[in-house]
This record gives sequence, C-alpha cells and structure tokens, in this order.
Amino acid sequence: MSRILFLALLLFAVATAQAQTEKRIYTQSERESMSPNGQKERERRKQLEAMEDSLNFVRAVEAIEKLDFVLEANRLTFKRGQSVFVNSTTNFVALQDEHATVQVAPFYGGGGPNGVGGTTLDGRASNIILRTDKKGNVTLTMSVMGTGLSATVSISMAKGSNRASVTVNPNFHSNRVTLDGVLIPSSQSNMFKGRAF
Repeated sequence: MSRILFLALLLFAVATAQAQTEKRIYTQSERESMSPNGQKERERRKQLEAMEDSLNFVRAVEAIEKLDFVLEANRLTFKRGQSVFVNSTTNFVALQDEHATVQVAPFYGGGGPNGVGGTTLDGRASNIILRTDKKGNVTLTMSVMGTGLSATVSISMAKGSNRASVTVNPNFHSNRVTLDGVLIPSSQSNMFKGRAF
C-alpha cells in the first residue's frame, strides 16, 4: 500500500512539474500607471505635447501672415461626406505671396489630368482675408484664379495647434472638397506638384 501511495505521489509530482505556467506581462504604459512616477511622467509628456502644439500654432500663424505656407492634407472629404486618407505630398494647398496652388489627388498610382492622380489648380491668389476670432481661432479666405479653373479657398485652424482644415469650392461647378492636415511654413514642406491647368 505504501508503494502505491509512493507511486501516486511521484506521478502527481511529475505531472505538476510538466504543467504549463502562466505569467502576466505588462506593457510599458501599464507599468508606468502602476508606478508612483507613472502619472507624473504622463502629465509631463502631455505638457510637452501641449507646448509643442502651441509652438507649431505660432509658426503656422507666422507663415500665414507672411503668405508663405503649405497645408499638407492627409484626409479628403468630398461633397457628399465620403472621406478618404491620402498622401500629404500630393494633396495640399500652398501659398507663396500671390502664387497659390491647390492640388487634390485622391487616386494612388498616378493618372488624372495632373499626372499624380487628381487635379492641380495653379494660379494667382486674390482677396486674401485673415480673421482671428475671440477664442484665437484663425480663418484665411482667398480666391484662386488659374488658366482653366478657379476656386474659393477657406482655411480654418483652431488655436493651439497647426492642425487645419481647408474647404475648396470650385467656381464653375459644385464639387466642393475639404482637406484636413497640418499647416507648415513652405520651407518645411515636401510637396510634389503635378501638371497644372
């Protein structure tokens, strides 16, 4: 009997030794939230991001006032609300003094009238008006007249960030499009301009 009990204990010990183990592994953000310094680190990171956003806003406003900026868009929204993510190097609104370029290229792989998957309006900007509301939000409106196209362009940028939205209303049809992206000085842009009308 003691031999059977001994064998049963031995089998139980071997089975337990070969059993799988389970261990909870924590992500970096979980470890930070559990540590006393984690909350402070997150708050510090948020403060740095807010300061960076504020600095980007100041740079963007300076670029608008100098009439030397590019709004690089990473999302387009069409007239009926359809939205698509796009390449910011081929979707942009640029203004350098009185020379404006509005390029919308929602199709990847090239083609289209401009050779990069869409259309490009390249022309002269006029009626440029800059407004700042009581909350510090910035709006710039202008008319752009090219050789074959013209449009009314309205750029809106909320205070504290260089994230902006531009609505382009062509004057000869109602194919309004909205571009969302970041507004930066022209010197920081890496836009790729297609053939213009």
